[in-house]
Amino acid sequence: MDLLLGLLFGSVGGVYMVYGRRDHDPMFLIVGFALVIYPYFFKSPLSIVSIGLILAAIPIARHKGYF
Repeated sequence: MDLLLGLLFGSVGGVYMVYGRRDHDPMFLIVGFALVIYPYFFKSPLSIVSIGLILAAIPIARHKGYF
């Protein structure tokens, strides 16, 4: 389960890094890198999902102007 969640959030992070590199947006690059790396440090599926959802929502919320 941990491997599958890591693969899921790692692929989202890869898409964020490609988007950030294409648009020269450092927020997407940083969050994308964090999404790729963080599953290696957490073993609980609940923590992987919760941290992943929070990290994935940060650039979207910033892009829409929520903060």
